[in-house]
Amino acid sequence: MEDEDLERIRTRKLREMIGKFREKKDGDEAKTGESPITRPVEVGDATLGEVIQSHPIVVIDCWAPWCPPCRILSPIIEELAREYAGKILFGKLNVDENQGTALQYSIMSIPTLLIFKNEKLVDRIVGAMPRNMLEQRITRYLR
Repeated sequence: MEDEDLERIRTRKLREMIGKFREKKDGDEAKTGESPITRPVEVGDATLGEVIQSHPIVVIDCWAPWCPPCRILSPIIEELAREYAGKILFGKLNVDENQGTALQYSIMSIPTLLIFKNEKLVDRIVGAMPRNMLEQRITRYLR
């Protein structure tokens, strides 16, 4: 019961964040006083579709708490989320808690980054890599 309540709260908060992003999407950032999302957002089976639909470029970090390479990659994802705020939305999906998504996208190894552009999966990065290589792979979709 508590897990269901927590998931409902997460879903509601994510929808609020998405609503604010949609309001700013037309260049209204200065008018609303809101700033772009500068941290990876928690994503789950129930919210992934909505996140992908609401942002032009989305990078989902599929991870698990017991995964050492995932912990190495996490600060890099945090930095990229800050640097590309308003251009790329970064999300984190715990594959242990969201097995439906892991199955849907055939995630066999973690960390796996799923890159979506205009609601379509355009790239998949498996494993940890240096920041400069990762940044090049992700930012090419800004063009």
